[in-house]
Amino acid sequence: MTDDPAEARPDNGGDRTVGSARTAVERRVEEVLAQIDRWQGRTMSYAPVLGGIMNSNWRITVEGQDTRYFLKIPGDGSDAFIDRTLANEAARRAGDRGIGAEVVLFDPATGVEVIEFLEGYRACTNGDFKRPEVPREIIGIYRTLHDGELLSATKTMFDMIDEHLAQAEEIGVRLPADAAVIFGEYQQAKSALLASGLDLVACHNDPMPGNFLVADGKPMRMVDYEFASNNERAYELALLVAEMFYGEEQLLELVEDFYGRVDFATCARVQVCCALADTKWGLWAVVNQQLNTTWDFDYHKYGYWKLMRARMKMSDPRWPFWVKAL
Repeated sequence: MTDDPAEARPDNGGDRTVGSARTAVERRVEEVLAQIDRWQGRTMSYAPVLGGIMNSNWRITVEGQDTRYFLKIPGDGSDAFIDRTLANEAARRAGDRGIGAEVVLFDPATGVEVIEFLEGYRACTNGDFKRPEVPREIIGIYRTLHDGELLSATKTMFDMIDEHLAQAEEIGVRLPADAAVIFGEYQQAKSALLASGLDLVACHNDPMPGNFLVADGKPMRMVDYEFASNNERAYELALLVAEMFYGEEQLLELVEDFYGRVDFATCARVQVCCALADTKWGLWAVVNQQLNTTWDFDYHKYGYWKLMRARMKMSDPRWPFWVKAL
């Protein structure tokens, strides 16, 4: 730690130079940077990148490097949900195919990851997703990710939901009063989808707006592959539809973009997967609330809302016909 007050202050860009950490979070960043052999002996600076919910994210500048970097330090408790080696595999595939950022460094022991900082890009907002070209660009990215061989591990939406159900039971999570109805319908949908055969592809599984980066005159990029796995193709589209509150007219348009056709069976598959998406993320949230109460986000409220929306979808008069069409 420097004793020079001038060096202890951020520079004009808001970056702090390594050696000037003031907080536990900043000291943790400096500890990580000290372990990156290729950068030792060079002046490094760092600044927070806002928007992450589970992880600590930082922009890194390294003396003598033309490119800046993005450092991700996993948050406490996040390993309960994430296979970081698999996430890195998916991120490297995306970088190689030009739909993600280049992975520079990955530590499988800690989950710390360094990727190229995509200069000129900004994270999408909910407002961006209201523009019709944005979900179409995302579908193009999905097609590129889905194309080709599978990832080294499969974790379907059923594996995720069942895992969260076990976690909720283990730590005593309080679930909604009608949870038994939701999980009864879930079992029916699960049986029908498994009987039909899953269409497994390499999936991203997490379409929150901040995971899509845009820049004028440049192609969209998709980042954050922490939930990536081989999964049902329809579930990937259903996640996008559910996350962005797209109505049925837009759902039909996106099904046609995604599959190249619109028919009742295909739409039914996406509709059922929408309910499963809300079930999965609802359970994830209420479990998260008890695993880590330090995050400034009401995961319990968010989770209950997601489960309630799953219940609404399962109460739709068309639900039994959708399940039968699978």
